[in-house]
Amino acid sequence: MRRRLRSGVTASLIVCGCLRAAGPYRAQIEQWRRQREAALTADDGWLTVTDLVWLREGVNTVDGTTFELRGGKVSARVDGKLRELQPDVSGRPDTVTAGSRTMFVIARGGKLGIRVKDRNSPLRRSFTGLHYFPIDESYRVKARMVAQPHKIPILNVLGQVENTPSPGFVEFELQGKKLRLTPVVETPGELFFIFRDLTAGKETYGSGRFLDTPAAKDGIVDLDFNKAYNPPCAFTPYATCPLPPRENRLDVRIAAGELKYGSSH
Repeated sequence: MRRRLRSGVTASLIVCGCLRAAGPYRAQIEQWRRQREAALTADDGWLTVTDLVWLREGVNTVDGTTFELRGGKVSARVDGKLRELQPDVSGRPDTVTAGSRTMFVIARGGKLGIRVKDRNSPLRRSFTGLHYFPIDESYRVKARMVAQPHKIPILNVLGQVENTPSPGFVEFELQGKKLRLTPVVETPGELFFIFRDLTAGKETYGSGRFLDTPAAKDGIVDLDFNKAYNPPCAFTPYATCPLPPRENRLDVRIAAGELKYGSSH
């Protein structure tokens, strides 16, 4: 469904004036931020995505490379020979390399497409760093997991709906309000929250943000909104981001985590 400020980390922390968390916790969040930016700016990170072409049955040409879609299977013509490509369902798709570009098959809502990544993409070269709300430990809360396994329809930016497994919902209290969020499971042992709050469209990305947590332990989930982050669509128009389900639209301000890209708050 998805998927450090190297030059800006020091500046952004100063701008934030992050004085609301004790040393060990602050160090943990600052390390998480460095890792977050390192992944985003890596050779295969989201800043390198430069195109997404949906395939039609038959022969397709993407960035000078020929791809054939025949009966739900995709092959690429490499060195005059056709090579079948497995899509990104497993997280490790087969790739085709051409210079600084890497191409691979993605499967979304019954459609197959070619995603193009370029190490020298303009987005990567012009990246200005990530910025955050001040680190505030009050936005780290213990949530109670209510087991209710089911599948939840998740809409993405393409208008496609995917019924995604959910273990139930979590209940917690924040700013004096009792709230709940419904996670989905994309990786065993982890929960993936897609949520929107009252900062969206102002201080944070308009469609909402993401939050990853370990699965519940003894019925408790550690929700740390200081680790809330922007979806890939905040950086590239060629992502297929999921949107928050209705039950994950919170009527509170979550003034923690990643700000809208380009904002220094």
